[in-house]
Amino acid sequence: MAANKTSRSEVTERTRAAPSMIPLVKAKLLEGKQGLIVGIANDQSIAWGCAKAFRALGAETAVTYLNDKAKKYVEPLAQQLEAPIFMPLDIGVPGQMEAVFERIKRDWGRLDFLVHSVAFSPRDTLHGRVVDAPRDGFLTTMEVSCWSFMRMARLAEPLMTSGGTLFTMSYYGSQMVVKNYNIMGVAKAALESAVRYMAAELGPKGIRVHAISPGPLATRAASGIPEFDELLEKAKDKAPARSLVSIDDVGIATAFLAHDAARLITGETLYIDGGYHIID
Repeated sequence: MAANKTSRSEVTERTRAAPSMIPLVKAKLLEGKQGLIVGIANDQSIAWGCAKAFRALGAETAVTYLNDKAKKYVEPLAQQLEAPIFMPLDIGVPGQMEAVFERIKRDWGRLDFLVHSVAFSPRDTLHGRVVDAPRDGFLTTMEVSCWSFMRMARLAEPLMTSGGTLFTMSYYGSQMVVKNYNIMGVAKAALESAVRYMAAELGPKGIRVHAISPGPLATRAASGIPEFDELLEKAKDKAPARSLVSIDDVGIATAFLAHDAARLITGETLYIDGGYHIID
């Protein structure tokens, strides 16, 4: 790699070294709200950036972890959040998703927001051409990356008795062909379409639905995309802001949309990418 290129490890270290954008705020704008955060894998996860922002603004958060292997990385973060609910949630394990929402119903009796930050595609499916995607790989990709949000929305709906906000994470590859994004671009396009339909269906109940589309981030999920370092460099060079997005940038923007002041914003795909998506 050329000397002027930024490696993923350098970006990650720089991100860890940077001070958090989420201060100890006096105005607890989300105090009294309770929400579920799904998708924290470690302290570089987008879901962690969201969880920090919600907590800083006064919200109470429930947190899930994928499995026992992930638990040791997520549990210390859940403790920082003072999360009263901490449970496993693997989309592929029957009953786990329902168990989480049953616990929320029992302990809280309601839900104000949900952050879905989950996506997966089998390696051979993700790395191959879209036209070569095997049926099983395609179905797994869609189940985890799209259907799981739809199912969570269905489980959250009866708990959002006073309205609420549903969030999922997307990416620019849903709209434009991004090298090596492949079948995940197809899944994200379906996800964004689902957001619009769900917003129309749930809007009369005061439930808002959003897709959040960050610029490239050095997360665990992104590690499966070939040549991701080059994608990071391109995003930094082309974005009008000339800056890479951080998980804190994503978190605070997401938290804003959960505030009652954003009650008439719904069905949107919100780009948090320094303007990268507007540049040809």
